[in-house]
Amino acid sequence: MRSEHSLYKLNLGRCANDFFLHKISSLGDFSLLHTSPVRENGCTKLTVNGFHCSPKEAKNGEEKKDKTSQEKEDGEKGKANGQRKKEGQIEPKGWEEEEEFEKCHSFVSFSVYFTWFVLTVHAYFREFLRRYGIESNKAAVERTELRGFAPLVDSFEAIYARNCYMRVRDVFERPIGGVPGAKVKLVDRQTDDFCWTFKFPGSQTEVINVSSYNYLGFAQNAGPCAEMAAKAVEKGGLSTCGSALEVGQCSIQSDLENLVAKFLGVEEAICFSMGFATNSMNVACLVDEDSLIVSDQFNHASLILGARMSSATIRVFRHNDMPDLERVLRDAIVYGNERTGRPFAKIVIVVEGIYSMEGSICKLRELITLKKRYKCYLYLDEAHSIGAMGRTGRGVIEYWGCDPADVDVCMGTFTKSFGAAGGYLAGKSSLIAHLRRHSSTSFYSLAMSAPVAQQVFTSMSIIMGRDNTDQGWRRIERLARNTRYFRLRLKQMGFIVYGSEDSPVIPIMIYHPTKCGLWGRLLLERKISAVVVSFPATAMTESRCRICISAAHDKEMLDKVLDAIDEVGDISATKHSNRTHRYRQLDVKW
Repeated sequence: MRSEHSLYKLNLGRCANDFFLHKISSLGDFSLLHTSPVRENGCTKLTVNGFHCSPKEAKNGEEKKDKTSQEKEDGEKGKANGQRKKEGQIEPKGWEEEEEFEKCHSFVSFSVYFTWFVLTVHAYFREFLRRYGIESNKAAVERTELRGFAPLVDSFEAIYARNCYMRVRDVFERPIGGVPGAKVKLVDRQTDDFCWTFKFPGSQTEVINVSSYNYLGFAQNAGPCAEMAAKAVEKGGLSTCGSALEVGQCSIQSDLENLVAKFLGVEEAICFSMGFATNSMNVACLVDEDSLIVSDQFNHASLILGARMSSATIRVFRHNDMPDLERVLRDAIVYGNERTGRPFAKIVIVVEGIYSMEGSICKLRELITLKKRYKCYLYLDEAHSIGAMGRTGRGVIEYWGCDPADVDVCMGTFTKSFGAAGGYLAGKSSLIAHLRRHSSTSFYSLAMSAPVAQQVFTSMSIIMGRDNTDQGWRRIERLARNTRYFRLRLKQMGFIVYGSEDSPVIPIMIYHPTKCGLWGRLLLERKISAVVVSFPATAMTESRCRICISAAHDKEMLDKVLDAIDEVGDISATKHSNRTHRYRQLDVKW
């Protein structure tokens, strides 16, 4: 039985919650309107400055009026599906939501769990044999001189790595022998002991590259970016050989920071030499023990590490689930900090623009609405979306037609769309001044090297049109066209494809972990380089093949990749979608 004191605390908390809800409800409705790009004639319309327009129409400055009547809306849905409603027929379904996470059949889920059961039993049986010296592969046995040392990982991870991961290690960690552009050369290797060791015959194989984050095709060893980077080496060398606060930074990095701020439409920006450290080493500078970090379920490891390194309280909400986020925020405001018994001094919502494993785009409009309603701060990681999203490549802020001032901390990396290395944080001048003084990255890491900073500066200038050409816009438009074409073709084939239609990150769901190795090997036989992902990078039941589309891909390359995936899907029996009928009648054009 509860004591009178605990009952008093419980009733007091309920009264406070009811009072808080009454006050908030007086401000307006709790429900958030779902906003999504409009689809018309099979083409996704981007949202720019409150208007819906395709990339081509956006470039020409044309604006389309919203069709508000239900009759016109139904007509457009019928057109989009390639069908017309006839008298006496049931109206065909329109496009699904812009963010799709189709569930597989229950039998598939059962077979995946059974597969993991068999793998686990096999792994522990092999460990049992090794313990008693019954092992033919000597590379898999712990060396005598290493016995007695403390293990680096726990027992399950070690067993998983030795008995599951090593079996398919050949589809991971592939060394490359050239520039990771639209095509890349892979260094050939052979193994005789089930991937414990490799031999290199000295040959290379050129394959179509759909595994690199080369969204805009700037990963090149020729062209204006490479030429300017080579000149930067002659002028500034390869390294500053010191941190920005101790030695200083090259002039091109200062120019780059000014250009980034202008590109994003914010007051100021600061650049770092490593993208992962931009998150992991700077999140702690923004919060303290009286703060709360509200993190998306599928945030990147750098954000998770940065949050854990801080002294703030951490709470997680379901992926892109705005009602669940609102629930977490309301509970945090009502009940406060459990450790101190006081209200949180600061609440920071941490999300990504494009989630690299799910291929989904954050719902920025709803996030900004919640941020303003509950007086929170918003930290937006645009590592995968900057350069790849929006009419002019300015990320999800431009894609959703939002004001950059509504995002308190804008983060991004230069390793994807810009073909370089490093990252940035942008926002108000006071924020950047605080980071320059207190960031561990400013104190202990090297400043950006001159050629890397020059590569980013040149590629960003091309995107902005500062080279007096339309090459930057053409890359963005081509990436959007390639993405929509590839996604729709995959759905026509019968694959379950996760994420948003305009996301260049395309996860194809395989589900079975044992099929990851099969996919990687069969695609490589067909001269395709793709990434297969399984536990621990994803949930144990959601293994997948992740495709990254680039503006450097042409239609011939995409069709070759699609044909190969279609064949591999038939061989591996991984076409699990129940929605194929929605796309079969669509005339998908590039």
